[in-house]
Order: sequence, then structure tokens, then C-alpha cells
Amino acid sequence: MAVFAMIQQNSNNNRKFTLDEIKLAHSKVKSGADFPSYIQELKKLGVNSYEHFLIDGHINYYGENGYYLIGDAKWPIREVAAKSQLVDFAKNLKTHQAGKSDYLTFCKEAIDLGIEKWIVDLEKMTCTYYNLDKVEVLVEEIRSSIK
Repeated sequence: MAVFAMIQQNSNNNRKFTLDEIKLAHSKVKSGADFPSYIQELKKLGVNSYEHFLIDGHINYYGENGYYLIGDAKWPIREVAAKSQLVDFAKNLKTHQAGKSDYLTFCKEAIDLGIEKWIVDLEKMTCTYYNLDKVEVLVEEIRSSIK
């Protein structure tokens, strides 16, 4: 599947990030323990938020003045479990954040536990997980020693 770059033109010269820059930042992430430094790199690139869809792994990245990019699907379409299981998901999230699971394992577990997507807001420094009904299942603060 091709990479699609959707760009809304604006009159000023705000920093415009690329999918290649994001992929380079993501390549440094080995586990959930690396997530805070990854977030700081995205902020430096000009990413304000991103939306990660577990059905196929694609991510929409958002910047200033309506600028956004849509990344490729990362896996074949998967079915999200109809009922979210918050207790089990929270346990898997903690395991992942401790560096005990990789990204693909965490995503597969999340979809099996009824998580449809998550939205990372780099301005509020939150990550919000949603179920199939678009209901917030969990909101967590992103902690980082780098401001």
C-alpha cells in the first residue's frame, strides 16, 4: 500500500514533518520503555498528535494549521474484539511500558482486548485508548523527564 501525504496548504512556513522522519524516530523504539523519548522526538519534528488504528496499524499524524500525514497499514485487517477488557488491557499496558513486550505484541493484545485505537496528544501529554464504540477506555498521562 502506498504512503499518502495529505497536506493542507497554509500561508506561513511552519515545520512540516515527513513520514521518513517519523519512521526514523520510531526505529529507535525497542519497547514501551522507550515511548517517552519517542514522544519528545515527535514533538521536535512538529507533531501535535497522532491517531493509531489497530484494525490495520496505520497512523494519522497531525501538525500545525491542518497539516497531516497518513501512514501505511502495517498488517492485514484484523477484527477488534467487540467487548473491551479494561483490567487485562491495563495489565498488558504496564507490562509493555516496563519493556517486557514489543510493539507488535502489544498491538495484537490490545486489539484482542477490545481496543480499536489510541490518540496521543503531545500538547496535553496524554494517550487515550478507545473501544469500538468510540468510548474512552483509559486515559494516561505521558511522563517524561524531558520537557
